[in-house]
Amino acid sequence: MGITTGTLTVMVDPLEKNGLVSRQPHPTDRRSYVIVLTDLGREHFQEHHKMHYLLTEELTSSFNDAEIDSLKNYLERLVQQF
Repeated sequence: MGITTGTLTVMVDPLEKNGLVSRQPHPTDRRSYVIVLTDLGREHFQEHHKMHYLLTEELTSSFNDAEIDSLKNYLERLVQQF
């Protein structure tokens, strides 16, 4: 996905500083960490998920059933590629 460990560290550092994630030692690789959402991180994620759902609902409100089914199929194919 084009993300280096340095880039990932730069992305995780502010999340950790703001209490949204924590670094925990990897259970089998002592050189690695597992990034875990904190309670605050889960709250932020749930709020974002809710807003994303409402936006998606608004953007697709004029779609008929066939169009919604097509969109779902396209999105599933995209997800399967990653």
